[in-house]
Amino acid sequence: MAEETKKLLVVEDDKALIEAMKDRFEQEGFEVFTAVNGEDGVKVAKAEHPDLILLDVMMPKLNGMEALALLRQDKWGKDVPVFVLTALDAEDKRREAAQMGADYIVKSATKLEVVVEKVKEQLGIA
Repeated sequence: MAEETKKLLVVEDDKALIEAMKDRFEQEGFEVFTAVNGEDGVKVAKAEHPDLILLDVMMPKLNGMEALALLRQDKWGKDVPVFVLTALDAEDKRREAAQMGADYIVKSATKLEVVVEKVKEQLGIA
């Protein structure tokens, strides 16, 4: 029997980046859901129960940290792996993400290939 397709949610307000990430992860065999703000991201996460969430920090409606806090209050969402993606390498945000059980990736310092590898590693995909 084939391995179950892993579901990924990308929550990002930069349309070019969201498309690049969606295309790249689909090439890797993921089923990819997207949302362009934190509010929609929380809704999609609760509806689809992705295996991992890539969550931008600076977004309209709810920022990434607010969305993460809401997810962590949810029975399902409290344990889902989350990678917080941000343009800011700010120690306070890094600590805040870690306290909520999320990894922190600085977009400008990290190539998409590295993000793909981190996601696969987190999900136990060789």
